[in-house]
Amino acid sequence: MDVQSLRVARVMSRTLVVVEPDESPLMAWEIMRRAGVHHLPVVDRNGCLRGVLTQEDLAARWSGGPVEQSHAQVHSLLAEHRCPHTTLDARLADAAAAMIGAGVDAIPVLGESSRLVGMVTVTDVLRAVAGLITEEEEPPELMTGMFRLVPVLPRSRGADDPFTRDGG
Repeated sequence: MDVQSLRVARVMSRTLVVVEPDESPLMAWEIMRRAGVHHLPVVDRNGCLRGVLTQEDLAARWSGGPVEQSHAQVHSLLAEHRCPHTTLDARLADAAAAMIGAGVDAIPVLGESSRLVGMVTVTDVLRAVAGLITEEEEPPELMTGMFRLVPVLPRSRGADDPFTRDGG
């Protein structure tokens, strides 16, 4: 197997966790932490890519506490972002060169109508170089791991709160 001739479709990650543009940075951070991912594609309701957030992006733009971060939206973090991407039939070598040129360690793979179908990460590239990919070429399939976490923030205690009347 010649790594130079490998196509992106053979090596890309197909199972992705994504968020929508109106998700909060607080929730994006928690999703990344729980899913154990370092890259979080932001897609609209049609599955079209808006950008990719990294843990570094979230940390660099973090301001305020949990309440402030739960009211912001991740699409505002994408405004300055250039998001290189690749296609299913591109050569892995070209995708890796695009990653190096953009200074990123992951690149989204787009299918028809700019829909996200996968992601090529540095780990995927290393797996291919090490010969740890299957010989069978699976059809590209995005199994998006979409889930929703609802933050539970402490509520402010008022006069009609039963826990404050009895000293609780």
